Amino acid sequence: MEYQQGQDREQLSLYATCLDDMIPGENSVRLIDQFVNLLDLSKMGFQTIATQGRPPYHPADLLKLFIYGYMNRMRSSRRLEKECHRNIEVIWLIKNLKPDHNTIARFRKENPKAIRKVFRQSVAIARNFNLIGGNLIAGDSTKLRAQNSKKNNYNKKKIKRHLEYIDKKLEEHNQQLATADGDQKKTEEIEDQIKARKQQKNKYKAIQKQLDEDTSSENPQRSTSDPDCRHQIVRGTVTEVCYTAQTTVDAQNKFLIDFKITNQNDKKAMGLMLRRAKTILRNNTFTALYDKGYHTGSEFYIADSLNINTLVAIPAIGRKSQAPDPKYNAENFVYNTDDDTYNCPQGNTLSSNGSWYRARNYSFKQYKTKACKQCPVRQNCTSSKINGKVIQRSQYTQNIKQNAKRIAQSGELYKKRQALVEHPYGTIKRQWGFDHIITKKGIKAASADFGLIALAYNLRRLFNSKIELMQLLLNLFFNIRKLIKAHIRLKRTFKALIQKQTKINANFGFTPNFNYF
Repeated sequence: MEYQQGQDREQLSLYATCLDDMIPGENSVRLIDQFVNLLDLSKMGFQTIATQGRPPYHPADLLKLFIYGYMNRMRSSRRLEKECHRNIEVIWLIKNLKPDHNTIARFRKENPKAIRKVFRQSVAIARNFNLIGGNLIAGDSTKLRAQNSKKNNYNKKKIKRHLEYIDKKLEEHNQQLATADGDQKKTEEIEDQIKARKQQKNKYKAIQKQLDEDTSSENPQRSTSDPDCRHQIVRGTVTEVCYTAQTTVDAQNKFLIDFKITNQNDKKAMGLMLRRAKTILRNNTFTALYDKGYHTGSEFYIADSLNINTLVAIPAIGRKSQAPDPKYNAENFVYNTDDDTYNCPQGNTLSSNGSWYRARNYSFKQYKTKACKQCPVRQNCTSSKINGKVIQRSQYTQNIKQNAKRIAQSGELYKKRQALVEHPYGTIKRQWGFDHIITKKGIKAASADFGLIALAYNLRRLFNSKIELMQLLLNLFFNIRKLIKAHIRLKRTFKALIQKQTKINANFGFTPNFNYF
C-alpha cells in the first residue's frame, strides 16, 4: 500500500516566501497588530521594562504578545516565552522578538492602570460602532481563586487555635524532656522539636499582632502568599481564598463594559458599579439587573439618586423577621406617609416616638402600639411577650419598596439577567479555563490579570461581530478620533491667542468692530 510521503528535511525550506505571506489576511493577529498600533500607549502610562545591557522592549510589542496569549488561553509568562520561539503567528506579531519570561511578567505586573485604559478603548470602539446599546445592563460577580492556599490564610480564631495547639505541644515536649532520663539522643530530638515549635509560635504571634492592628473590618484576615486576597464563600458552604471580580455587561451584544477586582462580597458593590456604568455609557437613564446578593438599602438609595432603574431580586425573609402567621408579616402593614404611621391588618395604628436609632450601616425608627396588649390575634402577630409588635423602618425602606414594585411590574425582563451576565463567565471560566488569578503580588497585579482577560473577551467578540470590516473600521475610528483631538487643541490655542490679542488691544485703547467667533 502506498502512503503519502513527506519531504526530505534537508531539502525542505519553510521560509521559501516571506513571513508576511504565511499569515492569512483574515487572521486575528493582524487585527491585534492593527488595534495596538493605533493606540497612544505613551498617554496611557505604560511603563518601559528595562533589560540588562540591551535597549528595552517597546510596550506595544509586549501588549500584542499578552493579547494574543490571553485570546488563545495562554497566560503564563514562561509559556508566552516559548511561543516567541516556536509559534509563527507570535513571531510575525512581535517581529521575531524573544523577550524572556521575567520581562513579560514584569510588564503585566507594572501596568495595571494602563491595561485598564486599553480595555476601555475596546469598549469605546464597540460603543462607536453601535455594538453597545446602553439601555439595559446586567451586573454580577464571580470568584477567582488566588495564589494563596487556605492553609496560608489566617484570622483571629485560626491563630488562637494554632497558639493553643503549640502551647499544648510545648507542654508535652517539656514532660518528655523531664522523663528522658539522660538519653542524649532523645533529649536533642526533643529540644529540636521545642525550638521548631517556638519558631512557629513567634510566627503566629507576629500575624496575631498584624490582625489586632487591622481595624478595617470586623473579622480581619491575613494571607501570607498574596496579601490582598480573602477567604470568602464561593457558593453554599464552599469557601475559597480568592478575589471577587465585579463586572457589568451590556445586553445588546454581551460586551463587558466595566470590571473591578475586589476582596469583598457584593453587598456594597452595586452603587459604585452603577456610577461607573453611567459615566461609561454616557446615558442618563438605563435599566440595571442584579441578583439578590446586591439587595442593600444604601445601594438602592445611590441608584435612585442616579436616576437608574434597578431591578434586584428580593431575598427570602429570614425567620426572625417572620410572624407566627405570615398574614401578619411587616410587609402586610400599610405605611401612611402623611402622618408617619403604620396600620396593622387589625386596623390599629402603630406610631414612633420620632427618634432615629443607629444600626451598624443604617438608621431606623421603631413603630409600635399599646393596642397589642389587648389584641385578640397577638399570638399570630408576634412572639414578643413584653413590647408587642415592633416594626423597624430604616432610612432606605422607601427605596427598597420601590425596587419591589419595579420587580413586580417587570414581567419577563428580569429573567434576562442570568443569560446576560453569565455569558462572559461561561466563556472566560469554562471555555478558556481562566478560573483563577495567575499573579500573586496583590490586588493591583490581580486587576492587571483580569483586565487582560476582559480585554481579550471584548476583542474576541469585536472581531467575531464584524470581522470583514473591522480593520477598516479600526482605522476610521482612530483617525477620526485623532482629528477631533487635533481640532480641540487647535481651537483652544486659537482662543488663547485671541484672548491675548484682546488684552493687547485693550491696553492701546483699540476695540475691534468684528467678532472673532
